[in-house]
Amino acid sequence: MKVYEGANLRNLALIGHGHAGKTTLVSAMLQTAGATQRFGHVDDGTATTDYDEEEIARKMSISTGLACVEWGKTKLNLLDTPGFNMFVHEVKMVLPVVDAALVVVDGVAGVEVVTERVWGYCEEISLPRMIVVNRMDRERADATRVLESLIKAFGRAVTPLQLPIGSEKSLSGIVDLVRMKAYTYEMGGSGKGKEGPIPANMADAAKEAHEKLVELVAEGKDELMEKYFEQGTIPEEDLVPALHEAIREDKLFPVLFTSGLGNIGVDELMDFIVDYTPAASEHHAVTGQPDSNGTPAARKITDNEPASVFVFKTVSDAFAGRISYFKVFSGVLKNDGTLQNFNRNTAEKFAHIWVMQGKQTIPIQELHAGDIGAVAKLKETLTGDTLGDKSAPIQYPAVKLPDPAITFAIEPKTRSDEDKLGVGLHKLMEEDAMLRFFRDPQTKEFLIAGTGQQHIEVVVSKMKKRYHAEVVLKAPKVPYRETIRGKADVQGRHKKQTGGHGQYGDCKIKVEPLPRGGDFEFVNDIFGGAIPKNYIAPVEKGIKDAAVRGYLAGFPMVDFRVILYDGSYHDVDSNDLSFQMAGRIAFKKAMEVAKPTLLEPIMNVEITVPDEFAGTIMGDLNSRRGRIQGMDNKGGNTIVKAEAPMAEMLTYGADLTSMTQGRGSFNMEMHHYDIVPAQLQEKIIEKAKAERGEVKEEEE
Repeated sequence: MKVYEGANLRNLALIGHGHAGKTTLVSAMLQTAGATQRFGHVDDGTATTDYDEEEIARKMSISTGLACVEWGKTKLNLLDTPGFNMFVHEVKMVLPVVDAALVVVDGVAGVEVVTERVWGYCEEISLPRMIVVNRMDRERADATRVLESLIKAFGRAVTPLQLPIGSEKSLSGIVDLVRMKAYTYEMGGSGKGKEGPIPANMADAAKEAHEKLVELVAEGKDELMEKYFEQGTIPEEDLVPALHEAIREDKLFPVLFTSGLGNIGVDELMDFIVDYTPAASEHHAVTGQPDSNGTPAARKITDNEPASVFVFKTVSDAFAGRISYFKVFSGVLKNDGTLQNFNRNTAEKFAHIWVMQGKQTIPIQELHAGDIGAVAKLKETLTGDTLGDKSAPIQYPAVKLPDPAITFAIEPKTRSDEDKLGVGLHKLMEEDAMLRFFRDPQTKEFLIAGTGQQHIEVVVSKMKKRYHAEVVLKAPKVPYRETIRGKADVQGRHKKQTGGHGQYGDCKIKVEPLPRGGDFEFVNDIFGGAIPKNYIAPVEKGIKDAAVRGYLAGFPMVDFRVILYDGSYHDVDSNDLSFQMAGRIAFKKAMEVAKPTLLEPIMNVEITVPDEFAGTIMGDLNSRRGRIQGMDNKGGNTIVKAEAPMAEMLTYGADLTSMTQGRGSFNMEMHHYDIVPAQLQEKIIEKAKAERGEVKEEEE
């Protein structure tokens, strides 16, 4: 592999809805450019960028795959991202390291849910986009219909730069609307098009589309407008740089047509990428996080600046260990170079740097600013870290991801799986930024959280195949709490007389509710030494211990205030333990009077569904005791904001998938606690008592 400089590098993320053919398109580009010996197919597990055993088994991309193509004097770094709801966070992770996005759209389906979502991600960071309408050889593929859906979703800046020749099985080539030439192909051939005149039956449509394109490019540019009015068109030598600029500035979103599987239009797509998409060196200066003075450092993508690299992906490999994928944002990275990790303040040696071709590693001596590479066995570096020249520190901001949407309780199947569980999960968490593993302090369960059921199933499958750890997934226990609605004024007295020293503790307390979120408050209101100072803390401890165990069903008691206002003690028989016991007795007595009740966690839920499913979703939320807080419409989708009890939302991911044919998505986070309706309280209390009864029997 040759070494390339920034001006000859194009970094592109292929993004879009699942099954739009992104992975196959990468295979076609690799085949056409001669980078692979044979065409890699998703169906038989030979695709270059889908090499993980889970991806091969499920026939879909689960994480971003990297490939590179040498086309003419330019190197294209292609990042093939997943298009399924559960794994779309991978797109967010790679967008900061690319210079443009190829939004791949299916020739039949047009704009789909994930297409809009990833378009939004690009919009947030003003990333140039090109649209590739792929799979144009499919039955019912229709260029006109897809263009309409694109313009409706993304506005009039969406402009075709090509037209397909023929459609469905008779697709035979494309018309280039910039150079006004036609290119014809053999279906499933070498991918090299034959140049020729535009077919007579398409001449008028091509002329009209060319004029629209020229008008759009000339808009707002006086010198181009003058040429357009004088000559009725814009010469090619002016049109190409003007188009390049319009695409870079997000003023125009070009549309191209291909068939990845038929290898039609792929060479023209690569020519287009070289001519029109921004080079790595054209990327704006990248800003780091503010330093101690509050001023952010910035780096231009050039070899002349101090070296800095950003790690955007980590993979655990059984043989090579941890592989870090990175982009060189500035300077030149040489093989065997040492860089400082600014996040962890450690030095890391870059021995054996590579460029990646799927899972295959190609050694390279150096990488210039703007290029993407990989290295194995960095000791402490993880995804989101910045490394660079020690004398010129900079820290690029890590990507902010949403909170996981679904949580499961996880248990090892056997004792031997227990040891492997933690090790395997921590390695998978290094790879997958959306995976969380933690212990619930209240329910004592180990929990695993991710973007959806399928995401967690993939993790469990990887655990079994890679780390030989088998686990059982269960719905997590709902962390209920208890509180009071009334007041109480009680006395707690503990008196025990045995031979020798006895035990004596006596306290009087008032108990009252606090507002939601108030937790626990202890007020010492003792006057005149009714209880000595050193016995006041034990009373509080006794009450706290009893509150943790709850009163109704064993859930922690929260949101109440205890005022200790009187009591008595014995010079000989009183001690810490006696006053702890007195506190516990007082707590129990207070609970008999203070109207204890159950609280449940209420989640903030945001659900995005196509408009036609909005009614179904609202009805379903009502049946789950949900409260609609508001609705919003965006590009054919309804966004429903609601509050719903956690207990009703434990299986929501799978239910939403079935209600919306897999087109809905949601995220959910804990918002507040609220009182459980009376008719449900008894069931919850009975169930909790039964579970505790079983535990006692086991202990006995």
